[in-house]
Amino acid sequence: MMDFTPAGLGSSKWNPRAASSLGKSLSLAVVMWVTSGTSKPVLEEGPAAPPELCPGQQVYEGLDIITNKVSVQEQRICRHHMISFVDPLVTNYTVVDFRNRATALIEDIFARDKIPIVVGGTNYYIESLLWKVLVNTKPQEMGTEKVIDRKVELEKEDGLVLHKRLSQVDPEMAAKLHPHDKRKVARSLQVFEETGISHSEFLHRQHTEEGGGPLGGPLKFSNPCILWLHADQAVLDERLDKRVDDMLAAGLLEELRDFHRRYNQKKVSEDSQDYQHGIFQSIGFKEFHEYLITEGKCTLETSNQLLKKGIEALKQVTKRYARKQNRWVKNRFLSRPGPIVPPVYGLEVSDVSKWEESVLEPALEIVQSFIQGRKPTATPIKMSYNETENKRSYHMCDLCDRIIIGDREWAAHIKSKSHLNQLKKRRRLDSDAVNTIESQSISPDHDKEPKQKGSPGQNDQELKCSI
Repeated sequence: MMDFTPAGLGSSKWNPRAASSLGKSLSLAVVMWVTSGTSKPVLEEGPAAPPELCPGQQVYEGLDIITNKVSVQEQRICRHHMISFVDPLVTNYTVVDFRNRATALIEDIFARDKIPIVVGGTNYYIESLLWKVLVNTKPQEMGTEKVIDRKVELEKEDGLVLHKRLSQVDPEMAAKLHPHDKRKVARSLQVFEETGISHSEFLHRQHTEEGGGPLGGPLKFSNPCILWLHADQAVLDERLDKRVDDMLAAGLLEELRDFHRRYNQKKVSEDSQDYQHGIFQSIGFKEFHEYLITEGKCTLETSNQLLKKGIEALKQVTKRYARKQNRWVKNRFLSRPGPIVPPVYGLEVSDVSKWEESVLEPALEIVQSFIQGRKPTATPIKMSYNETENKRSYHMCDLCDRIIIGDREWAAHIKSKSHLNQLKKRRRLDSDAVNTIESQSISPDHDKEPKQKGSPGQNDQELKCSI
């Protein structure tokens, strides 16, 4: 989070007096942007009004370049919160910790009659601030690596064993989770072990609260303003590739080497490195693992090849994550089922030369409308959703020996190339088996009963007759 006073909000288009009662009409503003540049529309609005900003998940110290943290200059424009306060070696910092700290900051900002603005591309974290969707388990002391996280401990066990255990204590949740989805299975077991209540029962309670829906409990803030900055996929891919190139030019490799020496080298030597938790799961670090552990120990040609491989992997995983973020926005925000779903206003950012008329001015008008308690002139984006679609339905494909969770995933699976290939193999085998049976049934010697031996003369006579 950060204290912030945007430029356009301080311009002639912005009315600071209207903000005096903003708590009654606008609870908080949320700006969602895929993977990079999220603070730009807010920071460009300049110093003159009273909002404060919370930029996504940049909570860990270090790796400032790879996590695209806001610069010192940007932080001078407005006060930032939730940045660089968690030790990199802490692996048990969760979305629950983020929600608890961020919620307290939002309440403090309200108390000072300012606008909290949440920005970022980590949509799961944003969702945890907007809706009651998380389950609290045992409180844990944050800030030390020695705290035992039960979920992390469970994840070390075999996934199938965990799933079987979950099916015994919470069969409803086990039926919704894939046995290979070890993280979610471990989380559901953690909820039961630390509270004595099944995870599915917690979710039922959230859904039945007033304002709750199929995806969770009610809104935590009554009137949020949500802005979604989106771009054409080809344009976005090009920007993301350029972002990686810019990171390299800004000193990414030296940052990775330094971080590896200080925090990861010992873990690698002990074969205990963990790229699934904490800052080590950040996009950009694990992609250069081979390069970092072999640098100086192999030929220059091999090292350059590993570096090139890491750069390409970083570009690919960044673009893949961007698509995942867009799917999340569409599934969890734009087509979210339930009685109380806040409007989401789309801002097209494909052409940056039209930034002011396409992004800045519409954003100011929308936020101003919320503060003044009137309906914005812009129309929110709304996607229809299939009320009968079950995202947690269980399907077993005997042909592929795979478990598929979700109606949409099942429909995609039965049309997939791998499934159709298996289907062809099965039909070919079935056809071969039928042909074998038919050939056996029409064989001239197949059904003949062995005859008793007759006398030599009788046999000779039969032979003559047959000739």
